[in-house]
Amino acid sequence: MNHELLSENYHTHTVRCRHAEGDVAAYCQAAVAREAAVLGFTDHTPLPDARWQFVRMAMSELSDYCAEIDAARKHFPQLKILKGLECEFAPEYQAFYREELLGAWGMDYLISGSHWFPYKGEWVGVHGEADTPAKLTAYADYLITGMASGLFAYVAHPDLFGCSYLTWDANTEACSRDIIAAAVDLNVPLEINGYGLRKPYLEAPDGPRPKYPLMQFWDIAGEYDGLDVVISSDAHRPCDVLASLQECLNMAATRGLTLCRPVELATV
Repeated sequence: MNHELLSENYHTHTVRCRHAEGDVAAYCQAAVAREAAVLGFTDHTPLPDARWQFVRMAMSELSDYCAEIDAARKHFPQLKILKGLECEFAPEYQAFYREELLGAWGMDYLISGSHWFPYKGEWVGVHGEADTPAKLTAYADYLITGMASGLFAYVAHPDLFGCSYLTWDANTEACSRDIIAAAVDLNVPLEINGYGLRKPYLEAPDGPRPKYPLMQFWDIAGEYDGLDVVISSDAHRPCDVLASLQECLNMAATRGLTLCRPVELATV
């Protein structure tokens, strides 16, 4: 399966998220040109309370998003196209995700992509504010609560805290172990996200490194039996539709990690 997964991407954004380029058709055209077999669209979900609207589509755009994917399935029959969304978890959204997105809208899958997490009554950003031991603990607890909801096919970039907490120490190790152990216990795959490999490197105390994937996180992941791993491009441009998958696969292989498909293709 490992070779086959280099032609499959389950994490794709479109212009509707306000920080990506290209519509559904443009990504499909690029995927076909690169001989992709599977393309899963997972744009940032609209939210009923319009929270974080600057990085996601509005509720009024969801119908067109779905229609574009349905049309692409007819226009690109050689490509397996999946309809999904990337979601921030919050208890108040569970019914919306389950009954509306997975139910009425017929999403093939949802992924958990946590860019904010609750801390002392406020939402703080993982990209810049997960910078203390207490916040690392809060982030891990939040990610695990989302996993336990049973809503998500996998967890995107679980090691995103590395964007904020630059030193690898006992706190980052504990955060990583909590997330990985819960993923094993709950049977929820974790994602090695290739987008971070295409971004400028951070200047960390141990030297330059990607913002993510966080190599030490995946070193620890290799110690756990029963963990399933997804590789993704996290494409934000059509030209990146299969980008960085080989690097992600190599990261998994050198650590003895088990790769999986997050969606059963025979059922969608």
